[in-house]
Amino acid sequence: MNGSRIAAIGHYQPARVLTNEDLAGMVDTSDEWISSRVGIRTRHIAGPDEPVDELAAHAAAKALAGAGLTPGDIDLVLVATSTAIDRSPNTAARVAARLGIPRPAAMDVNVVCAGFTHALATADHTVRAGAATRALVIGADKMSDVTDWSDRTTCVLVGDGAGAAVVEACPAGEEPGIGPVLWGSVPEMGHAVRIEGTPPRFAQEGQSVYRWATTQLPAIARSACDKAGVAPEELAGVVLHQANLRIIEPLAEKIGAVNAVVARDVTESGNTSAASVPMAFSKLVEQGALNSGDAVLLFGFGGNLSYAGQVVRCP
Repeated sequence: MNGSRIAAIGHYQPARVLTNEDLAGMVDTSDEWISSRVGIRTRHIAGPDEPVDELAAHAAAKALAGAGLTPGDIDLVLVATSTAIDRSPNTAARVAARLGIPRPAAMDVNVVCAGFTHALATADHTVRAGAATRALVIGADKMSDVTDWSDRTTCVLVGDGAGAAVVEACPAGEEPGIGPVLWGSVPEMGHAVRIEGTPPRFAQEGQSVYRWATTQLPAIARSACDKAGVAPEELAGVVLHQANLRIIEPLAEKIGAVNAVVARDVTESGNTSAASVPMAFSKLVEQGALNSGDAVLLFGFGGNLSYAGQVVRCP
């Protein structure tokens, strides 16, 4: 079995920016309250004519271009999302249709905020097994569709966007560029983060999530590094789910990645669920904060109290 690698990565955000000051005119909140509690200053919000598959397709097209590939080179499309309105066609099939990808296997993965890292592991396993040659792995969510904009405890958190990676088999003799995944969940605490009801609405038990993330996840993230044979201090980058700056910073510190650039995209993008890890990773690459071949920990966590993490080599 060949290993796999990330050949390129890309991201996309809608043009409309919603600031904390804008939100203060909608609900009883303030820039100081939001910034001090979650670290978010702005977020991007898609319009009613921008469905989640369109966000995903924009990010995927950017990743394809970065890899120097055409749609015909892709034989697997995986989209991590929990905000697709329609059940069928699934989001992956709609993305494939938008991009003109012929005859791909096309599947959606719903693990909410940990969706992208689950999908990335699935693509890695599929390529290693020889069932696919090149895959598009996309995390895309339109959280604005499932948000109660009169609820100040949740509407200040969310944003819309997408991030995508091209995953391909490694050339013979090359070390794998995607390390072993460490994944799991706490099913009995699934109520802590929810998108449910008719119409579906996002809700969470913030203190429960905060305690779980800051106390339970550091050891799990370190174990993901162990599985990859990379010590935390050898990491050049750490990209955690962009939920809350008060979770990201202590979690990164407890992992022990003392030499790593830590993604803090939550400040300008908010919580974009499955889009947050690939989007933050793509921005670090685009900004030149990471170099090709750098070891980077990707770690998604949240909805279902699920988690998945792996060490990857920067494209």
